[in-house]
Amino acid sequence: MFPVAGQRLSYLLLLIPATASLAFLSPNSSFVPSPFVVAAAPEAPSSQASSNTALCSSSTGETANMAPPIPRWYQREISITAPSRGCHLITSQVNNAIKEDMSNIKIGMANLFIQHTSASLTINENADPDVRRYGNAIMLHKTELSYLSFELVSHIYISLVCRDMEVALNKIVPEQWTKDGTFHHTMEGEDDMPGHVKSSLMGPSLNIPIRNGRLALGTWQGIYLNEHRDQGGWGGGHTRNIVITLQGQS
Repeated sequence: MFPVAGQRLSYLLLLIPATASLAFLSPNSSFVPSPFVVAAAPEAPSSQASSNTALCSSSTGETANMAPPIPRWYQREISITAPSRGCHLITSQVNNAIKEDMSNIKIGMANLFIQHTSASLTINENADPDVRRYGNAIMLHKTELSYLSFELVSHIYISLVCRDMEVALNKIVPEQWTKDGTFHHTMEGEDDMPGHVKSSLMGPSLNIPIRNGRLALGTWQGIYLNEHRDQGGWGGGHTRNIVITLQGQS
């Protein structure tokens, strides 16, 4: 019990002013006070000190060896000419443009950004023959199209998806609004302002996760370029520029 009490007293004297400590000294003492009396804390046993030192060294070594991964950045730009107004599957064009860079990324994110105000990007049903082998087999079984080739059935399927998307967009934003005075920005044609509205509704960009060097799209998902003009801005056609930015680590 007594050593413990002695240790507590030592800590209490740590910051006690010297003048207060003079009460413990005799009147005849020749002690010259300093501004503060500092009492040394009792030393830890040597074995405990060695253990603490080893622990600190081990922790420091592990931290030094764990260097943070360096992120990788890549950027590509592709130009795609839509054959007509409507929705067009462009997954293969995107994959071909980034396949070399994607091989260096194990986990990350891909951003696609279209640099136009009357076109958009979206993800929707993918009718690529390579991934539709099971779905098309079921579709052929339920219809009278079994005499058609596998590729032709896929083309028919994607054409129906694109047609329905275009019909829905035209009902949401009808070109009649350009004629009846609803829209005032009409100098570039009847499809101009409806195209701007559709672009805002669908969006100019996509974020797609990267997993093991590939875009982590679902089995039935594909990337679509949606062209909302009949002839493009000022009648200049349908060539659209898309910036693809990849970020991740290996």
